[in-house]
Amino acid sequence: MAVPAPTRRERRRSETTAEIKEVALRLMAEGGPAAITLRAIAREMGMTANAVYSYFPTRDDLVTTLIRDVYGDLADVLESARDRHPPAAAADRIMAWACAFRDWSLANREGFRLIYGDPVPGYRSPEGGAAPDAERRACLGLVGLAAGAWPHAETAHADQGFEWPDFEPKLVAEVRQEFPGLPPAAVAIALRIWGHLHGLVSLEVLGHLRTQTTNPEKLYRNEIGHLLRALGLPPSAADSRS
Repeated sequence: MAVPAPTRRERRRSETTAEIKEVALRLMAEGGPAAITLRAIAREMGMTANAVYSYFPTRDDLVTTLIRDVYGDLADVLESARDRHPPAAAADRIMAWACAFRDWSLANREGFRLIYGDPVPGYRSPEGGAAPDAERRACLGLVGLAAGAWPHAETAHADQGFEWPDFEPKLVAEVRQEFPGLPPAAVAIALRIWGHLHGLVSLEVLGHLRTQTTNPEKLYRNEIGHLLRALGLPPSAADSRS
């Protein structure tokens, strides 16, 4: 059965909703997280505050929607880049994920700041988080990268004393369900991968590398290459890029 085409009213509502979210991110880029207010958005769009409230009853509803949209988009991008390489190509999958994370972050600086930067003042996320599905996908995606690297990394990383109580119980339950038999040390590797990715990208997005390097991409890819070699993965694979 064919899906009915949206009505004119539905199209206009969808367009206005998208514009509200676009303006919110622009205000954040210009004035920081505190600049996201429904009244400021209404002024920018030439609407009354009450009209904006009909789309988002509270500022927190808007912020939650923004986080959910942004995080979901990021998870899609990361998974798509990773899946261009077969599961056996552990180094290629890590490099692809890493490069996709940097590219997305630089193209979506406001979105990066929204989910990884300073919190929006006074914002209270729903119980379970603003984007639990996307957060889970990103987290388990990193664990999956570590699982792929584990056969190479086990010799150097198995005996580092990590135990399941070292990690958050909910994460442990999900990891043990998704990756049965994977040891705690592999989860530590996943967090180290995340640290390598997030550290330099955060510095670049926030402008802190401008006076230190003229080629931040080269620095970043070199750092990921060192990580891959530390995991016992073939050095040549560090030059792969999707």
